[in-house]
Amino acid sequence: MKRIIIIFCLIVFAKTYSQTSQDSTTEYKKRVLETTEIDFLSSYYTQDGDNAAVSGGIGTEELTDATGTFVVSIPLNDDDILTIDAGVSAYTSASSSNIDPFDDGPADPFQASSGASRSDLWGNVTGSYSHSSDDRNKIWSTKLSVSTEYDYFSVGIGGSYTRLFNEKNTELSISGNVFIDTWNAIYPIELRPFGENGNGLNNSLFTRNNITGNPNYNPNFTPFDSEGRNSYSLGFGFSQILHRNIQGSLALDFVQQQGLLSTPFQRVYFSDVPESFINNFQLADDVEKLPDNRFKVAIGGRLNWYLNEVVVLRTFYRYYFDDWGITSHTASIEAPIKITDKFTLYPSYRFYNQTAADYFKPYETALSTDEFYTSDYDLSEYNANQFGFGVSYTDIFTKAHIWKFGLKSIDLKFYQYDRDTSFSSSIITTGFKFIMD
Repeated sequence: MKRIIIIFCLIVFAKTYSQTSQDSTTEYKKRVLETTEIDFLSSYYTQDGDNAAVSGGIGTEELTDATGTFVVSIPLNDDDILTIDAGVSAYTSASSSNIDPFDDGPADPFQASSGASRSDLWGNVTGSYSHSSDDRNKIWSTKLSVSTEYDYFSVGIGGSYTRLFNEKNTELSISGNVFIDTWNAIYPIELRPFGENGNGLNNSLFTRNNITGNPNYNPNFTPFDSEGRNSYSLGFGFSQILHRNIQGSLALDFVQQQGLLSTPFQRVYFSDVPESFINNFQLADDVEKLPDNRFKVAIGGRLNWYLNEVVVLRTFYRYYFDDWGITSHTASIEAPIKITDKFTLYPSYRFYNQTAADYFKPYETALSTDEFYTSDYDLSEYNANQFGFGVSYTDIFTKAHIWKFGLKSIDLKFYQYDRDTSFSSSIITTGFKFIMD
């Protein structure tokens, strides 16, 4: 009987000790995220060039875009984080305005139209959830996103798993995403009368405007049968601390796209079809036609070198290829310079070059007998250089406050991007991070 009592007491003691230890672990376990954080991000982007795809590889590419995004990260408990990312982008585009260049005065590919397609809003909401194991060596996450614009709607779902080894010096990750997109196909205004049930040259566009050049305008235009597009991505990552001052990482990404990969409002002009004009604007022979499948592969690596307490070097290289014939190389370097405990400067440089897609045809070089063709210079051969500079302010004690939130950091960056074609762009971005007291 005594033996039974002793055993019983030992079991009760062990159970009590175990619960106490677990409670202590739970109580003192470091949280993945200590408190709610809010990021407000904004940017202003401008571009220009003379190779607009909307007007068949010629014409203005002028565009401005302003964005605003809120990212709210909420710790649900010690291990789980819910993140809500919501953003709006408002753009004005001289290029896309020429989907209908005949709505107000003389039409010209190098002049903007005041049509409805000149400006629009893009909106996105993404919700993600991540969970970390007690030892913080295993992290999995999932996300759901919804995006919408005037001519498309997209739903995406994804997830990732990360495993840390070797006292967190080694990291392996895998991620996957699926996006289901639906186009609301919008075609150049002059092609619409030649679609199904159209009235051709009897349309009011042609009866109220004089066609010069070839007056017998008769494009061989057929609207797309399907307006859906699916994208699937799979990514693998490996990161290793190589030295107390050096960290390296590798990434391998695969993307498969299926469905409508052509942009319905981008014109193409054939070299073997007589030219037709209204004012100074050439009427489209067709819209771009691209294969309904595309497979992409990207292989990249990063090497970050902590030189001293003032300077860190961050380098990156990526090689990309796809089954449309494009190969590209990207190389970049950034050198954060810590000038005080609170201020850091971010000079950077990025180089990019790519070969042309098999289906790229500059203005009036495609043939009407070709199966696929596009005059989108994003698919052409080019080199590009980007120079950037930024400054970051960090207040680890969050002395500045807005209501219950302390201002943790401010980031301001500027990038100038130039291709060896006529295209150039610039963007300025700002970021504010707040944490709840």
